[in-house]
Amino acid sequence: MNLILFSQREGRARQLNLAHPVTLGVVAVLVFGILGTAFALGMTLGQRSGAAFGDSQRAHWAQVLAEQRRQIAELRAQLQERVDAMAMRLGQVNAHVIRLDALGKRLTDMANIDPREFDFDSAPPTGGPETEEGVSATIPDLSAMLDDLERTVDLRDAQLAALENVILARDLNQQIRPEGRPTKGGFISSYFGERQDPFTGHEAFHRGIDFAGAAGSEVVAVAAGVVTWAGARSGYGSLVEINHGNGYVTRYGHNQRTLVTVGQRVTRGEAIALMGSTGRSTGPHVHFEVLKNGRQINPASFLKTRGSSSVVREGGSAEIKR
Repeated sequence: MNLILFSQREGRARQLNLAHPVTLGVVAVLVFGILGTAFALGMTLGQRSGAAFGDSQRAHWAQVLAEQRRQIAELRAQLQERVDAMAMRLGQVNAHVIRLDALGKRLTDMANIDPREFDFDSAPPTGGPETEEGVSATIPDLSAMLDDLERTVDLRDAQLAALENVILARDLNQQIRPEGRPTKGGFISSYFGERQDPFTGHEAFHRGIDFAGAAGSEVVAVAAGVVTWAGARSGYGSLVEINHGNGYVTRYGHNQRTLVTVGQRVTRGEAIALMGSTGRSTGPHVHFEVLKNGRQINPASFLKTRGSSSVVREGGSAEIKR
């Protein structure tokens, strides 16, 4: 096989025998040179493109890691906020529990309950057989538990406050109910009911109890209340009248001098007058009346006889000794 080459400069043609070994060698060398050059260029371009791709990949993953770190930091901050909020709520519940313990102790004292039955200084005893294994609580469960606990504490607070009001009302009723004697000494000189009038000698109804004693000795209130009369009244002499509420009124007559004024609040056992013999009286004593809803009732049912003894004297009177 021959290859004919024409040259315009020289104006002649040349023949090249492709089958000649020298020609084949030259062609082979040229082909291998071209292939080697192409391979080298491909390797160089591949290394450059690989390095550029590696840099872009590293930059991408660095950005992904930075975003994940930011998200983790945000989640950690949110979790810390929830923990702080739950800690604050637990502190509030604990303050309520401390208040309930103090209220329970006060109610125990007010109701005269044995403190060993309701010991608010220690946790209530609990127990029971072991059942199936418990499940760990999650954060939403803890929030629900706190909500239930707060509602329970608020309910118990309201219940104990209502109980305290009931006990206070009971104590108030006890304080305003007439009880005891209007004097610290002396003796009963005349009882409630029919008797012979000391001035006319005729039968008459005595609407109170007379306590005789030394002139100037203290006359005391038998219950808490408000003074509604302090001064002279026909038949009673110098009179003190006290309204105790619930329909109860007490009167203390024939005083030498009153120690209170109208509108003044008094407590049980407080001195309200000095014993005397003013008005329709035969000697130093206090005429004691108890009225219920405007009607005089027998004061004997309100007199304390515990720790005292009654000695019947002539004429139906009795001396009371402390």
